[in-house]
Amino acid sequence: MYHTILLAYDGTRECRIALREGADLAVLCGASVVLLSVMPLSLGLSVGEGFNAGEILNADHERYQGILNEGVTRLHQRGLNAHGRLVLGDPVDQVVNVAREIEADLVVLGHSRRTTITRWWRSSLGASLLEELECSILVAQNPGAPTPRESPEASA
Repeated sequence: MYHTILLAYDGTRECRIALREGADLAVLCGASVVLLSVMPLSLGLSVGEGFNAGEILNADHERYQGILNEGVTRLHQRGLNAHGRLVLGDPVDQVVNVAREIEADLVVLGHSRRTTITRWWRSSLGASLLEELECSILVAQNPGAPTPRESPEASA
């Protein structure tokens, strides 16, 4: 069914759920996995006077690389053929580019109903992924999170 799965990963709880679900599918299908972490271009670019943008970017790179390494280790522990890629750029563009490059059959994303990713997914960025990707998409959610109708924010 699936031969190559791209997992978008940033270390959040939702992305860990996506990692687990993507890994489960990869095990069932015997698929290889590419774990992708995208450093947004905005990181380190808008710094105040007296700050070194290069140092901030290096610190962010180390943090993202550590998160990526943790995810790859989890996949290897499941016995999967997996490797990680850390890229800099627009998350949607990078997910689409890497998915095309590796000829992914499936892209797995994490989603939280309680964070800014909700606004992201509902925005044109989420629509862009749906329009641009040429493969299936699995959006993994935190099953314990309240739905928008259940959340206190929805009634405000």
